[in-house]
Amino acid sequence: MIGGPVAGRYAAALYDIASEQKNMVDKIESELKAIKGIIEDNPDLQRLLYHPQITPAAKKDLLEQLFKGKISEVTGNFLALLVDRRRETHLIDIVAEFVALANAGRNIITAKVATAVAMNDQEKGELNRVLARLTGKKIQTSYVVDPSLIGGVVVRIGDKFIDGSIKTRLAALKERLKAIS
Repeated sequence: MIGGPVAGRYAAALYDIASEQKNMVDKIESELKAIKGIIEDNPDLQRLLYHPQITPAAKKDLLEQLFKGKISEVTGNFLALLVDRRRETHLIDIVAEFVALANAGRNIITAKVATAVAMNDQEKGELNRVLARLTGKKIQTSYVVDPSLIGGVVVRIGDKFIDGSIKTRLAALKERLKAIS
């Protein structure tokens, strides 16, 4: 699990609640992502929300003022529960775990792709088709350019790692040449 056992348990419980209610998984996921974005973009809010000497009641009032009418009752109650149990510092990890559970329920897997140069849309589409065929799932891909790779591609899908970079091949060749001499 990305965020550890605490994040996993809370995310799983929220996902179970959301799954029982029709169309709530998508709604709660988008609300959690929005809340996460607001918290990450606002250091003052982080300090208030994560400060151990600020009472849970004050934190819940703050969250209610910020999000009242903007989030569902389920999400609001969940935030209040986190504050009551002093687990608000785990919120970012809980959101990541919830998104992972939601994607698994939709048969979607995320892939992170690093290349030495930017890929065009046709290349990205072909790579997505290959990865979807290999995994048997829909692929959500994020791309980064890493010139240190020299060439090739590095793909991370969950805990699997495919390294087809020239950098790695050159390092392996260097080790073999050292072993010969």
